[in-house]
Amino acid sequence: MSSIIDFTLHIDAHLANLVSHFGIWTYLILFVIVLIETGAVVLPFLPGDSLLFAAGAISMTPAGQESGLNHWVFMVVFFIASVVGDSMNYWILRTGGRELLNHRPFSIMIKPKYIEEAEQFFAKRGAMAIILGRYIPIVRTFVPSVAGLSKYNFRKFLEYTMIAALSWTFIATGAGALFGNIPFVREHFSLIIMGIVLVTLLPSVIGVARSLMKKKKQQ
Repeated sequence: MSSIIDFTLHIDAHLANLVSHFGIWTYLILFVIVLIETGAVVLPFLPGDSLLFAAGAISMTPAGQESGLNHWVFMVVFFIASVVGDSMNYWILRTGGRELLNHRPFSIMIKPKYIEEAEQFFAKRGAMAIILGRYIPIVRTFVPSVAGLSKYNFRKFLEYTMIAALSWTFIATGAGALFGNIPFVREHFSLIIMGIVLVTLLPSVIGVARSLMKKKKQQ
C-alpha cells in the first residue's frame, strides 16, 4: 500500500524513469495499470486520475517527445484500457459473482437484499452511476462489479461506460498536456496530484457521510 501511495504522490518522477527506460513501451505499461485498476476488483487503489494527468504532462516534455509519446495516443490507450477493464470486471461478477456469495466472507458481507437493492438502483439510475462513478477513485472499480452482479443490461452498460471513459480520458490527459508543464504546476506537482486525489475522493466521502446521517435519523 505504501508503494502505491509513493507512486501516486511522486508519479512524475516514476513516469520519467519509465519513459527513460522503456520509451514507446510506456504506452503498454500504462495500459496495463489502467486495465488492472478498473478490471481487477481486488486492486482498486492503483492511481487513475493522477496517472492520466501525469502521462499527458510527460508527453509534452522533450524526453516524452523524443521517446515518441503523444497525449492523443495516450487518450486512445486509456480509453481502450478503461472500456476493456470495466467490461472484464462486469463479466467476471456477472458469471461468477452469484457463486461467490455462497462462500465466506462474501456470504456475510453481501446479503441477497443488497443485490435486490442494487438491481433497483441500476434500473433507475444506471446511467448516472456508471458515468459519474468513472470520476471517483475506488468507486469506478466497484460500479462495474455491482452492475455485473445485478445483471444490468450489458448493452446499456457498455454504452454508458464508453461515454464515461471518453470524457474521463480526454479531460484528465488533456489537462495534463495543457497545464502539467507550467512552471508552477511542475514545481508543485506532488501537491497538485494530492489535490486531484482529494477532490476526486470528496464525492465518496460526502456520500458516506450522508448515508450515515440517514441511518442515524432512521434509528
